Amino acid sequence: MFNVEVFLSALPVLADAATVTVHLTVAACSISLFAGLFSVWLQLGGGTLGNILSRTYVSLMRGTPLYVQLLVIFFGLPMLGLRDQAFLAAALAIGLNSGAYTTEIFRGAVLAVSPGHIDAARTVGLTRFTIWRRVVFPQALITSLPMLAAEFSIVLKSTPLASVIAVTEMTYAGVLIQARTFTAAEVFLPLALGYIILAQCILRVSHALENRFSHLRF
Repeated sequence: MFNVEVFLSALPVLADAATVTVHLTVAACSISLFAGLFSVWLQLGGGTLGNILSRTYVSLMRGTPLYVQLLVIFFGLPMLGLRDQAFLAAALAIGLNSGAYTTEIFRGAVLAVSPGHIDAARTVGLTRFTIWRRVVFPQALITSLPMLAAEFSIVLKSTPLASVIAVTEMTYAGVLIQARTFTAAEVFLPLALGYIILAQCILRVSHALENRFSHLRF
């Protein structure tokens, strides 16, 4: 029988844990964006060495499990003098892992930019960095919005792995409640609903940005 009392008592705990999940998702997505942009810049404009570094990073992140990456970073941070930084380790691991996929998303978007626009920017004397910042990046970002939304939804669904290093996000909080109350539906149904709501928020932001920039024509 569905225990309403357990359900109601679990909601505030899950809501508090949801803020950790949101913060972790935002941090990981920010790292993913930065890593992806820097990696694709190295790959397409950083010469031979930059291309090698970028492809090595992408291969390492895509070729090893996120679980292993999380443990490597978590136990590696103390070597840098950063102890008891579970949240930072989780954000870095999830963000850097996602950054490899973001690199490929941006690479496809950058290659789709019209060469004529780049040639025109060179004609008026813009530097390569300025061309990237004011011509290539805006177009690539708009083109890649739907794929970035899908990738960031995956980032959200990767956050439960942070429980491995005792980051109390939504799933870990739900497991702790379930272990204490010996109930499942009363805890995991609202937990699943929470992830659906957060994922829909990501999609709605993506759609809002797409609509905002839909009038632009490059």
